[in-house]
Amino acid sequence: MTATGDDSGLDVDQLRQLTPGCLLVNHLNNAGCALPPRTVTDTVVDHLHLEAMIGGYEAHSDASGRIAAVYHSVAQLVGARSDQIALLESATAAWQKAFTAIHHQRPFGSGDRILVSSSEYASNVLPIMQLVKSRGVRLEFIPDDEHGCVDVTAFANLLGDDVAAVVINHCPSQNGLINDVVAIGAALRAADSSAWYLVDACQSIGQLPVAAGEIGADFISATGRKFLRGPRGTGFLYASDRAIAELEPFPLDLHSATWQPDGFEVARGAVKFESWEKSYAAILGLGAAVDYALDCGIEALSTRIAYLSQYARTGLDAISQVTVRDRGLSKSGIVTFTHGRIEAQTLVSLIREAKINVSLSTPDYARVDFDSRAIAAVVRVSPHAYNTTAELDSLLELVTNA
Repeated sequence: MTATGDDSGLDVDQLRQLTPGCLLVNHLNNAGCALPPRTVTDTVVDHLHLEAMIGGYEAHSDASGRIAAVYHSVAQLVGARSDQIALLESATAAWQKAFTAIHHQRPFGSGDRILVSSSEYASNVLPIMQLVKSRGVRLEFIPDDEHGCVDVTAFANLLGDDVAAVVINHCPSQNGLINDVVAIGAALRAADSSAWYLVDACQSIGQLPVAAGEIGADFISATGRKFLRGPRGTGFLYASDRAIAELEPFPLDLHSATWQPDGFEVARGAVKFESWEKSYAAILGLGAAVDYALDCGIEALSTRIAYLSQYARTGLDAISQVTVRDRGLSKSGIVTFTHGRIEAQTLVSLIREAKINVSLSTPDYARVDFDSRAIAAVVRVSPHAYNTTAELDSLLELVTNA
């Protein structure tokens, strides 16, 4: 039957029937790694069996049409063309491909400024910190507005000819907010900035509509394993026409370029950001996950996830000793909280003992955000459309009695 209490129109019973893990666990860790629908697992396993029976290269050839279709599906997901999509093994790998291509084309150096959101994930900040140390690059964290999001006005005032790159995460993994990546892109265009714009959509893909054309980023990186419900070891990179035309990835390999008698020729399109070797079983599983999400409807999934996450926030906020730590005027499906009497790590262990999957977020994930709020760690709860209010009630009851 259709779920009541939200306007998604999704058949939640069917979602759960198609998600075998729902029979075994109360999984509220979708911002970490979601439970896949059966079609994803079957797709991966079927291709692995095919590789075992006829050989890896031969299975690749046999599935070439379905592999090509994955690019089309991902492109549809983000409102892009298939030649603007590169398939990689993770969001981090995708982000690093983009960043190193920028650095290879015109190396960052002393005098260059890189503007970064204050809640940025560590994997995106650490390479910049390396450049600060080795090349004198200036790393600047953009001020937050009164809601904790990137202050777009303050950001616009920071822009100048010396800004080489802008690095923003759409939905931070540790505080529930949604950064206005569309407004940030508009500010860059209004300033006629030549800065490269990188958006990490790791936590937004699969739970929020993401339209590359509206955002105006040069690169959008994402993973398969989180709200998209794909396999681990999958990710993708959207590259703008500017990025494709002007940037050469480093290092190249025989997939991203061809060795010619008089040099080499770089592949056309975003495929040049890929490497030769990858798991085609996983890629096909990613395609199955994208197709499943598109069939459900991203708007419907977003509505359902927003309903459940707000249900969790309201319930947690009513518990004595609990403080909900989410920021932002508009909030994502990531819910974070602390307990006044129990350390977050201890509470996560207690919750997991009850077969409820949640996650622990610590300052090493997003140092500036945690340190500015003097928070040692938070419990992270992240429901998906297949979760129920009854599952959230089980969590609320446990936290209440902890």
